[in-house]
Amino acid sequence: MAKITYIEHNGTEHSVEVKNGMTVMEGARDNGIPGIEADCGGACACSTCHVYVPAEWKDKVPGMEAMEEDMLDFAYEVDSDRSRLSCQIKVTDALDGLVVNLPERQI
Repeated sequence: MAKITYIEHNGTEHSVEVKNGMTVMEGARDNGIPGIEADCGGACACSTCHVYVPAEWKDKVPGMEAMEEDMLDFAYEVDSDRSRLSCQIKVTDALDGLVVNLPERQI
């Protein structure tokens, strides 16, 4: 289990425990965290779970695959260094303490 902190665009923080094997998106969805819509349910078929991963976590989260990179083209205010789709980040013990920032809006 890992503690993940989601920071809304307005600065409001939500820290929750997320079970290993779930995704960062599922952790937000299951805990009612606003700002992640997850319209496709985690199939990497939309960009409504877009988050920003801080530089210090970039090498600790799983790498991005081509499908995620393609879907990010549809996300709001993409940052080429920090943007990720939270449905593609699987939670492990190594992600304990992860902080993600949410964009002002999804698409």
